[in-house]
Amino acid sequence: MKTVGIQSIGQIALSVENLDRAVLFYRDVLELPLLFQINGLAFFDVNSTRLMLSKPEGASKHSPGSVFYFVVDDLHATYQTLKQREVRFLDKPHLIAKMNGIETWMAFFQDSEGNTLALMSEFPTK
Repeated sequence: MKTVGIQSIGQIALSVENLDRAVLFYRDVLELPLLFQINGLAFFDVNSTRLMLSKPEGASKHSPGSVFYFVVDDLHATYQTLKQREVRFLDKPHLIAKMNGIETWMAFFQDSEGNTLALMSEFPTK
């Protein structure tokens, strides 16, 4: 039987209410590299995965979608930096799980369009 052969995620689409406001948030607040912006779409590079922001098509309305988990080296420092940039956090950095000698920590926040995002770090258990 032939396998499908999926290797990675090449692009993720995220619906936004106001593209210009969202571009400012992702480019200036989260500091993601803006690849290009064309025809009502904006594309960012997230470590070789493209993040596409777009307004909803047709008659559909914006509705927040999946949660994106951004891996960072220092969760607490990144949390403080984004708090200073007035990012709206839903909680403080907190321990999610301890498994196989690894602690997983997260902090959830919202972008300028109401989409829930998360910062995520994993550390060896002390």
